Amino acid sequence: MEINLGKIPFDLDFHPTSPLVAVGLISGDFHLYHYASDAQPKKLLEIRAHNESCRALRFADSGRVILTGSPDCSMLASDVETGKAIARLDEAHGDAINRLVNLTETTVASGDDEGCIKVWDTRQRTCCNTFSAHEDYVSDLFFVSDTMQLLGTSGDGTLSVLNLRKNKIQSQSEFSEDELLSLVVMKNGRKVICGTQSGALLLYSWGHFKDCSDRFLGHPMSVDTLLKLDEDTLISGSEDGVIRLVGILPNRIIQPLAEHSEYPIERLAFSKDKQFLGSISHDQMLKLWDLPELLDNHNGAPENQMVETDSDDEEMDVDVKPLKSTKGTTRKKSGKGQTSSSSVTDFFADL
Repeated sequence: MEINLGKIPFDLDFHPTSPLVAVGLISGDFHLYHYASDAQPKKLLEIRAHNESCRALRFADSGRVILTGSPDCSMLASDVETGKAIARLDEAHGDAINRLVNLTETTVASGDDEGCIKVWDTRQRTCCNTFSAHEDYVSDLFFVSDTMQLLGTSGDGTLSVLNLRKNKIQSQSEFSEDELLSLVVMKNGRKVICGTQSGALLLYSWGHFKDCSDRFLGHPMSVDTLLKLDEDTLISGSEDGVIRLVGILPNRIIQPLAEHSEYPIERLAFSKDKQFLGSISHDQMLKLWDLPELLDNHNGAPENQMVETDSDDEEMDVDVKPLKSTKGTTRKKSGKGQTSSSSVTDFFADL
């Protein structure tokens, strides 16, 4: 299924329980669609959310709210049923907001173009913590729920690990020669995989974040987005417009799954039941792929690839143990590695 959005999309997210998908656009709008396997998707909402592009978007509050973030430094909460603005924070960040990720039922995190990551309590409408984690834009965020750790990648070439229980930056990698653009955690938490500007996948062993343990050269261009299919397999979206199925340890590109277009793939996402894989690109199209069909119908030979391995230890290498489960207005920034807590910062001022 294909939807012509009419503008370049920057982010997409599927509703956690209903057949709904939302897309943020360069125009500052977001669109909400209802989809089904036997019908063309139907547009339900078209909302003007921001004065600048709608760069980040996530369903929140069990799917009742759509949160959006923008280079105008604002965040907006909109009602999913009506599209009406619930609340807005005009200066959520001091710099352009680039990423949003859900943490718990009542918390989300956001990252901006100057490397700042913030954690928000949506119930109390406050900023819980601010982490000056990076020196360049936050390219991706990944939450490990059972250990309450938030991982971030950045254009400065570093991977950060934030301990949300202790409210501190727990670990950070050395600077890579590459911009880190995307990340997933796999192998039951033992490996962190980062996509880069050069097309290499960098593999970090959990707890040994200073330098990557493996470097997998298999993509011809930048790896802009990653999705974990299972503990051994991921799906990548690249600058060459190709969606690939990739095996991790052993490292190999198993097969190309689809070609979105000749333009870079901006984002990938799974529907709630993994029936559909959503992809957006600079061709202004949202495509919904039947994921089981993609996996069943593409059994060709693997692409040629190169694998360069520094070390590969399948054991749980830990020197920082995971906890067991149970560009706009400027502000003065805290020093690198510092965190600050705010219980009085309004999360979203009521409209």
